[in-house]
Amino acid sequence: MVRRSVWPATLALAVAVVAGAALGGAGAAASAGIGVTIVAANFAAHGLSLAWASTVSVSAVFAVALGGFAVRLGVIVAAMFALDRLAWFSPLAFGLAVVPVTLLLLAYEARLVSRGLGASLDLPADAAAVRAGAALAAREAR
Repeated sequence: MVRRSVWPATLALAVAVVAGAALGGAGAAASAGIGVTIVAANFAAHGLSLAWASTVSVSAVFAVALGGFAVRLGVIVAAMFALDRLAWFSPLAFGLAVVPVTLLLLAYEARLVSRGLGASLDLPADAAAVRAGAALAAREAR
């Protein structure tokens, strides 16, 4: 899913930079471009961390999915506050790029999932569940 998002992210980056330059100059273009780049990088990190978690356990997938969302939002907010110290940075252009790109990315992800992209996801069995199943089967065999 991460590889499939490279083309739309590149298109969104180009649109954000051109719109930022047209409406607010070079600083706004850079701010909008940074916003799109951060959203795309966060999405890639999320996809890769979910892929890693799927090799560990179902609980790890849940933890990464839920905790990762909060961490990714925190990264976006922290980046905005850190960049706000720069004279050329435009928080308005950054926000006007981050919000719609995030919404478009979520819609794109939902579209991919609805087409069955995640249907072939093979999660390993949780070790505790396997032991509990074996114990239950042994008890029922008596």
